[in-house]
Amino acid sequence: MERNLKHQDPEIAEAIQNEYERQSTHLELIASENWVTPAVLEALGSVMNNKYAEGYPGHRYYGGCEFVDQAEEIARDRAKKLFNCTYANVQPHSGSQANQIVYYALLKPGDKILSMGLNEGGHLTHGSKANISGNHYEVYSYGLTEDGYIDYDNVLEIAKKVKPKLIIAGASAYPREIDFKRFREIADEVGALLMVDMAHIAGLVATGYHQSPLPYADVVTTTTHKTLRGPRGGMILSSEENNQKYNFNKAAFPGIQGGPFMHAIASKAVCLKEAMSNEFKEYQKQIVLNAQALADALKEKGFKLMTDGTDNHLILIDLREDEMSGKELEHRLDLANITTNKNSVTGDKRPISQTSGLRLGTPAVTTRGLKEPEMKTLADWIYRVYIDENNIPKVKEEVLELCKRIPLPY
Repeated sequence: MERNLKHQDPEIAEAIQNEYERQSTHLELIASENWVTPAVLEALGSVMNNKYAEGYPGHRYYGGCEFVDQAEEIARDRAKKLFNCTYANVQPHSGSQANQIVYYALLKPGDKILSMGLNEGGHLTHGSKANISGNHYEVYSYGLTEDGYIDYDNVLEIAKKVKPKLIIAGASAYPREIDFKRFREIADEVGALLMVDMAHIAGLVATGYHQSPLPYADVVTTTTHKTLRGPRGGMILSSEENNQKYNFNKAAFPGIQGGPFMHAIASKAVCLKEAMSNEFKEYQKQIVLNAQALADALKEKGFKLMTDGTDNHLILIDLREDEMSGKELEHRLDLANITTNKNSVTGDKRPISQTSGLRLGTPAVTTRGLKEPEMKTLADWIYRVYIDENNIPKVKEEVLELCKRIPLPY
């Protein structure tokens, strides 16, 4: 069998090489993206991919699972240790699947959910009508203040009125620390369950740079990429007591998924070990420092930011009063080899295809090795592209010089 991809399938080999070149020559500021380590990639591309393993370690529906059992048990143990909990399910194929599994375990069709609205920074799977979650359940949304903060008193007011079965905390585009203790108090006051989706901040939680939701939530979901810097995938974290009560394992398999991706689970185990290191803690610290430095530099250039800054890895440029849309600024920056994404902001009057916000994040550029001085340079490039599209060629040239000076870590 031909083992060389370039000879066996040159079209796909070319696409992969082109993507590597794009990543090498672009500065990645999408808050949900990152570059994994070579060890994580090695596990992801391993022979673990070849094994079917429906079920759980020690209770599989296929033979020959002794070594994939070993890998999954290691991943579960590391997840529990890292996040200080007694239950972990590492089988979800994604954060979206993890959320769907939790809903299947906790809710029945028609039950009420209270979550952050999509336009305010919530996630598609938290009840958007475009998603299955918004069609199977009766969804109510809490919004933000005009400057972009969670209004906890408003959350409580809505919760008292609608009496949700489940309250969801967590977001896809929220630049400030979330008070999980306050959410727990609100849930208790109205007799609701509390789920936290910490996909964006999992790395910060793991290293103490964000309050952990585990002491407060009935169940926590997360992705394993983003700030955690692992493979694309998801996890469910809780207590063993809650697993016995709600049976998250059964909801995952056979409820929502079939065979787990054992290569991804092995790769998750690698990233979880990396996340326990002092080096990873310093990396998370730098993510936050870079985000704050970038936010400060953008404000110096005159940009308005939602919440006027950030506590985490994420920044939202506020273009509600600007003639330029988030889509246009994203497009201009992409031409200059700076990758971002348009994002709705609270009170957005533009359609979701245009948006009045631009979301920036620092995990990937921090992995690359950029620090505070480069954040000031980034802010200058964003400003120059914003004020005049004729600056794009020169900015691109400078971006390429920086990418050559600080290359990808592999």
